[in-house]
This record gives sequence, C-alpha cells and structure tokens, in this order.
Amino acid sequence: MAEEQRPVDEAHSRPAGLDDTTVEALGELSKALETIHRVRGHLYSAHQLVGGADLTLDRVVKLLREAGHDEIADRVEYDLLGRNVLPGRWTFQVVEEFDDGYYATFQEVEREARERLAGGRRHLHEAEMKQRRRTHGRPGHEATP
Repeated sequence: MAEEQRPVDEAHSRPAGLDDTTVEALGELSKALETIHRVRGHLYSAHQLVGGADLTLDRVVKLLREAGHDEIADRVEYDLLGRNVLPGRWTFQVVEEFDDGYYATFQEVEREARERLAGGRRHLHEAEMKQRRRTHGRPGHEATP
C-alpha cells in the first residue's frame, strides 16, 4: 500500500468494507455538526450580549432621570429593561432549549451514524485527506505527533 493510502493512525483508519461514499457522507455530517457547534457559540454570544445590554439599561435610566427626561426613562425602564427577547423567553431559555433539543439531537444522530457505520471512528474523511495532501517525509508534515 502506498504511504499516502495508509491511515494516519489506527484511530483514524477506515474499517474494512467502508466505501468512499459513506466516508464522504460521514465527513459531511461531521462538517454540518461543526457548523452547529459554531451556531451554539453564536447563541451564547447573543445571550451574553443581550444580558450586558440589558444591564446597561439601568445606567441609561438613571442618567435620563438625572437629565430630567423621565418620560423617555420610563419608556426604557418599562418597555426594554428585562424584556423577553422571544415570547416568554429570555436568552438563557433560548440557549437551554437549543442545547436540550436541536443541538443534543444533532450530536446524537452524528454519533450514532459514526458508531453504526464506522465503528465510532471520527474524522475519517479528514484523516484520509491529510494523508493525500501532506508531503510525506517532510518536516512539519508528520502523520502523528
């Protein structure tokens, strides 16, 4: 077997009989899951940003009142401060629902597909790509640490 066709290591070796299309499909599923991990991070960023903005409104209300703008201060205090971002939900509830629903299910489906189709091995597509793309024998292009 040519060196570029050998697995990077045993943990990333293709199980016997696993076809190219399945390896590609698992690679795409992994790629999609990675995107969902990024979405989750963005949701947590939004959660923290909205929370920070809400806390800043306390100072806004105080300053508006000091400047004699009670009507606008009231509007900020009663219509924005502590407001739900979605009906009945603050961002922590949105994040929890995402984590417990879509995110958890996505991870479960990806894990099940890997376990059933590839013996639980992760990143087979990427490991094979690494073998094809690296310059064998060149420093900085080693298969493993």
